[in-house]
Amino acid sequence: MTRQIGVSDGRSVTIDCWGDPKGFPVFLLHGTPGSHSGPVPRTSVLYQLGVRLISYDRPGYGDSDRHPGRSVAAAAWDVQDIADRLGLGPFGVVGRSGGGPHALACAAFLGGSRLRSVAVLVGLAPSDATGLDWFGGMSDSNINEYELASLAEDDAVVADLTRRAEQISQDPASLLNALEKEMVEDDKRVAFDVGIRRHLIKTYREAIKNGPYGWIDDVLAFRSPWGFELGKITIPVRLWHGDQDVFAPVAHSRWMADQIPSARMEVEPGAAHFGAMEMLPKVLAQLKADSLTLPVVSPLARTAAGREPAGAGAAS
Repeated sequence: MTRQIGVSDGRSVTIDCWGDPKGFPVFLLHGTPGSHSGPVPRTSVLYQLGVRLISYDRPGYGDSDRHPGRSVAAAAWDVQDIADRLGLGPFGVVGRSGGGPHALACAAFLGGSRLRSVAVLVGLAPSDATGLDWFGGMSDSNINEYELASLAEDDAVVADLTRRAEQISQDPASLLNALEKEMVEDDKRVAFDVGIRRHLIKTYREAIKNGPYGWIDDVLAFRSPWGFELGKITIPVRLWHGDQDVFAPVAHSRWMADQIPSARMEVEPGAAHFGAMEMLPKVLAQLKADSLTLPVVSPLARTAAGREPAGAGAAS
């Protein structure tokens, strides 16, 4: 059921829940662009898994209020506020594509108390990742988008994503059709399945219905310091990637696996970016299992200013 929830700084975010209301809670952090609408596994699958899946529109997407200038780190506090409002005990987090960096923020700041385990599917590495060719193997459309942001050409990013959002508003299938030109065969197989295509079009339309602001703020946040160090994450983190991904190349997850002491990496031969949707039920089961075996440790402390730990630096 879709509803609005207030977070601590006065903003409102839109959330939805699926599956077993008594199941293990897992937050699903959507892609870029994306929304709370998914795609998500069938309700029957979630019941079989014993999972309560919770998704929300990041600030600026859908009906969630914008949070101008937000960092990747800021997502952790929205997730914690939602968990508080829902009265959750232990929970997990999975981030898909653009949701991946935000899931890692949750691992860095919330891990060890209620947050028990995290998974990242086809995620991006920090833009300042030492030794990583960040654009290597990436599609031209993403290179253009992120290069504009990395050059601090904020006006150019806003203009480009505003134009693309207007196209989606006029034709909700336009983004998927444009991406098809860059997709490998496995992505075409998944993304153009009738059911998945319908869900993707729905989530793109929902994402930009009130403007391109969430998309803009995501892109700028990815190309700025994330606000935490991957090496300080201690809870279980699963990284999954298809080795044919051209939208977020597999080298990103391989690099992160080397930085996160608690990471476990799985590379799927022949799979690509949209294959993450097919992997989600398996990953949810893994998150639930990981959470049941994790000992409780103290999370990093919050501070009054910015709600981020003192001394937190840029991502490594």
